[in-house]
Amino acid sequence: MGDSRWVEQRREAAAVHAEELARRKQAEHARARALLHRFTAVALAERLPTEPLVVRGYGGRGHARSDRVGWYLRTDRTIGLGADGELYRLTAPLSLLDRVRGVSLTPMDPPAVLGAGGKDGDSVELSAALDRLLPGWQHRG
Repeated sequence: MGDSRWVEQRREAAAVHAEELARRKQAEHARARALLHRFTAVALAERLPTEPLVVRGYGGRGHARSDRVGWYLRTDRTIGLGADGELYRLTAPLSLLDRVRGVSLTPMDPPAVLGAGGKDGDSVELSAALDRLLPGWQHRG
């Protein structure tokens, strides 16, 4: 009897922990999304040049036009910020048709750190990536 009670308590504790983690992630995404929208408004007002966002195939297999313009946030061009204020992953499995016709991008939940959990040196704070594009942007607009 004691074992089943302990198992149930552990299950409940794990569920509570998972809910709290999900709440923290959603709060992080909301803060990052607000930051991106503020940056986009300033960048557009300052006429920071945009460029077409290009999607690269996994493993370097080709590339495709996307339906968005914006700015590349990572130097490897794997993450882009659209002029609509949304964040986009710019790597995908691409078919021949995708490479010919182009692809439609779907926004991703923005993290506070781009590339978190990757190799050392691959991660960059979202705010630092934005500062690289338009230094001092927080004090404008």
